[in-house]
Formats: sequence, structure tokens, C-alpha cells
Amino acid sequence: MKRKEFIRNTGLAGAAVLMNKLSFAKDFPPFPVVRVSADKRNFKSNAVELAIAQFKSNVKNEELGWLFENCFPNTLDTTVEFETINGKPDTYVITGDIDAMWLRDSTAQVWPYLQFIKNDKPLQQLVHGVINRQADCIVLDPYANAFYKDVNKVSEWKSDLTKMQPGIHERKWEIDSLCYPIRLAYRYWKITGDTTPFDANWKKAIEATLKTFREQQRKNGHGPYTFQRRTAWATDGVPLGGYGYPVKPVGLICSMFRPSDDATIFPFLIPSNFFALVSLNQAAEMVRNISKDEKLAVQLQALAGEVDKALQQHAIINHPAYGKIYAYEVNGFGSYNLMDDANVPSLLSLPYLNAVGKTDPVYLNTRKMLLSTNNPFFFKGKAGEGIGGPHAGLDMIWPLSIIMRGLTSNSDQEIRSCIDMLRKTHGNTGFMHESFHKDDATKFTRKWFAWANTIFGELLWKVYKEKPALLA
Repeated sequence: MKRKEFIRNTGLAGAAVLMNKLSFAKDFPPFPVVRVSADKRNFKSNAVELAIAQFKSNVKNEELGWLFENCFPNTLDTTVEFETINGKPDTYVITGDIDAMWLRDSTAQVWPYLQFIKNDKPLQQLVHGVINRQADCIVLDPYANAFYKDVNKVSEWKSDLTKMQPGIHERKWEIDSLCYPIRLAYRYWKITGDTTPFDANWKKAIEATLKTFREQQRKNGHGPYTFQRRTAWATDGVPLGGYGYPVKPVGLICSMFRPSDDATIFPFLIPSNFFALVSLNQAAEMVRNISKDEKLAVQLQALAGEVDKALQQHAIINHPAYGKIYAYEVNGFGSYNLMDDANVPSLLSLPYLNAVGKTDPVYLNTRKMLLSTNNPFFFKGKAGEGIGGPHAGLDMIWPLSIIMRGLTSNSDQEIRSCIDMLRKTHGNTGFMHESFHKDDATKFTRKWFAWANTIFGELLWKVYKEKPALLA
């Protein structure tokens, strides 16, 4: 509890005088220790600890130092379980307050640590273990988005009308679930040169990814995947027998759900197709150079070419106010949905995913629209401004969108503004959250959401290394 909160909550007249008499400055420090104690942390990285010490010693803003120490190591402190299974590293990564491993979140949570793995072998082994487990998950079911460590565990969503299996937490088909493991594997390989994780099982996961993407182009019928849920929440179910609204086969890949785990309206989700384009080319490079499988590499590149061509033809629309911009979803018939969602992949995040350049004219036009009230999920209030989404409801801003805005910005002023907004909206907890109310940051969802914490640390570290003056 901060001292000013104590004063406000006690309502004592002359509390400042009382504080001096009782030395409350010592008992109620301005930035209390909220990071889990060292003896209870799941994993320790010497490289990450050195980064924290360096940041805190050189950044004069004490609150930013406190937030960096709390947030950046949160994934390692609280969400990873590392062990060796059958002689191979294995890392199970939960999201935080949900005991399940999302393919998306597990990559995003460890991604900011990749820059340290060459100088920290235990940390490299931890990431190696994530790659191994992700491959196992994809081989089990490439249509599932979240998994349990115990393959015999039965999900709370076992009654979903889809092909549920033991070990699967949720079976929402999302393109990005198969892209994120490739993103992690590719970056790990490029940094370390280590090919050990990329064995026959990993290649089998790549083959399953290719097969699934092809099925969801829906050139020959709907494909094998359907999903329905008995729920009052429209965003949790898929209409028309679990296949979604119709699409015209144009080369794009259908995604029944967004990275928010909310159902799509038009199944061709543009940010995720951009992500698939990048991932297919990365996978092709890896199987060509590591697996020496030219046939598979050519197949991956051929699909990437189809997606690329279709994006050029169907992803861009002419907006009366902004000119050429990217749509969020399309159906191939000419219908489109203009919006963005805070979860990544998003339109805002396209440069972060290396899908488009930060100065791409269509992206810049799109960005202006996304960060305005012409985006139905852009909210602005007394506490801050940013993008949310249907998942947390109206007027709820996701810190993830503010972080991504900072990571993709070309403006020092905008980056500084994003950091300052994040500093002011942690709700007196010292951590980031899933979302907060636009007028009151103490009204937030998900107290323990490791992805938001770690990527906030990624933003702070990037700015510290590249533009330290912005942290003053």
C-alpha cells in the first residue's frame, strides 16, 4: 500500500504529522515489494536478473524501475515448469491465473527473454523446452489452442461440440496458435544456431500445420473442424453448425477465433493471415536448411505465395477518410469488418510480427484509423486511451494495446506517452493486467496475466537500450 493510499483510506486529519511521528515512511514504502520472494520463484535467470539490476541502477524514475523488476521476470517467476523428460528439455507455461498452456501465450511470454539466451544456458534450455512441448501439443491436435501438462486431465470445456481429447483445455481454432511456435523456433535457431529441438517430432508438427492451413483454405468443402459451445456468450460459439459464416475460397485461411479467443465474424482474419504468411516462409527456410526436406519447403512456400496474393487482392479497402487501409476481417465476397482487437496478432501489431514495415503507407493509414474513435473498440477516458475488444467488454482498455502501440511507433513523443500511461494505470498493484476501465485503472480484469507483464518489460528494455532519454 502506498503512503497516499493509507492517508486516503484512514481519513485521519493530520495524517502527515502522524506519519512522521510513527515513521510510516519506513513501514509503508512508496513502492512496496510485490514480486514473489526468491525462494518461491519457479525459475531464475542470471541474465534477466542482471538486466533488472542494470535498468534499476540507470533509470532514475523509481516507479519504472519498480515496475520493470515486477513485470519483466513474471513469466519466469510464476508460470514456467521446467524439467527433463526422456532426456529432452520440457517446459510447461501457464498464462497466469488459468492453469493451461496456450500456444500463443507461451511463445509471447518467453519471447522477450530470447535476446539473453546466448549468455544464459539454463534460460536457453528453458526455451528449448517450450519448443519441444509446443511440438507435442500440435501433434496431439493442431486445431486446439490450449493444453494441459497432464494429458489425462479432462477440461472444463469437455462438453463443447467439437473433437475434444484428454489433455486439451480448449479447442478453439485460431491461425495464430500454429504461427507462434514457428516464430519462437525460428528466432531461437537464428540466435543460437542450435538445431537440437528440430527433430522428427518438430517436423511432424510443421507438416500438421501445413495440412491444417490447407484444410482451412476451404477449397474443397468446410474441412474437418467444427465448434459449438452451450453458452449465452455469442463470442464463444461458431454459427451455422459450427463452421462459421460462408467464405469464398480465395487463397486465405479461415480462423474461427481471434487471438482473443473470441469468435470471428468473417472467417478470413487478416492479421492472422499476415502472420501465417511470415510463419510459412520461416518454416520453409528451417525445413530446407535443418531437415533437408526440399519438397516440404516448396509446399510451405507455395502456400505462402497463395496467402500473399490473396492478401494483396482482398485485405485492402478504400476508406472515405483514411484512404487505403487493411480490413480486420473479410469473407472473399466483398464484405469486410473495420476494427482492431488488442490481442496479437492485430492490425496494430503487424510491424512487430515482421509482416509489414513500420513505414508502410497502408499500415500508417490503418494505424490512424485504429487509434481513433472510428475503431469501435478504441476507448478514451480519464485513465487513458487504447484498444480493447469484445472479450473484456466496452470501455475496457487492454495494456497490451498500449504496449504494442509503443513497440510499433516511429514517434518518440508517442512512445513516451505510452510508457507514461502504462506507469499510471497499473491500478496500484505494480503489475499489468488484461484490461482496465477507461476512467478508473483500479477497475481491472485478471490480476495475474503474465503475457502483459512480460511484454511490458520488453517495451521498457527496448526503450532503455535504444532511447534511454525517453525513460527520464
